[in-house]
Amino acid sequence: MAGWIGRSVICVLAALLLASSTIASSDGPFIIANKKAKLTRLKSGSERVSVSIDVYNQGSTTAYDVTLNDGGWTQDIFDIVSGNTSTSWERLDAGALQSHSFELEAKTKTMFYGAPAVITYRVPTKAALQEAYSTPILPLDILADRPPEKKFEWVSFDVDIFKHVHCSVYLVLCSLTTLAIFFLFAWNYFVVASEILQAKVCIILASCLFL
Repeated sequence: MAGWIGRSVICVLAALLLASSTIASSDGPFIIANKKAKLTRLKSGSERVSVSIDVYNQGSTTAYDVTLNDGGWTQDIFDIVSGNTSTSWERLDAGALQSHSFELEAKTKTMFYGAPAVITYRVPTKAALQEAYSTPILPLDILADRPPEKKFEWVSFDVDIFKHVHCSVYLVLCSLTTLAIFFLFAWNYFVVASEILQAKVCIILASCLFL
């Protein structure tokens, strides 16, 4: 399924690129629009949707009376917080870029599939308005279930690890100190025993000489 979707997306992008190169090479404006949406979870329990649309004229002439309309946001789910879902520009010259953004707020848990934005514009050589569409957005999982953050538990866990490591290091140091003391006493005992043994050997040799 994922492979089929990936191949479909690649085919669509290839077709768009081919169409754009073909149309851009001809006389006239050619509008490309890129639509993006970002979700932000708010402390109030709602979800903020930040939408941005970039409109670019890839053609060779100016587009006039350009209108952007992104009215596919269901009013039962979304409330407009700032900006508008539509805007317009008097003209969009060849190679020019215009951007538009607005913010929505959702309080209903749902999976939302947004529609592309619609751009209309006028070409002096044609009587009818021309239409273009933005790129689609990925499905928005509004108010999706997320695992709760465990910052304090992680902090306490780190403190426990530190205590455990500290105790382990302390035990190792104590053990090394004990071994050092043991070897020191053993070495002193060996030295004393060697001196006593040497004294006894000397006494025995002296006794042998006087016999």
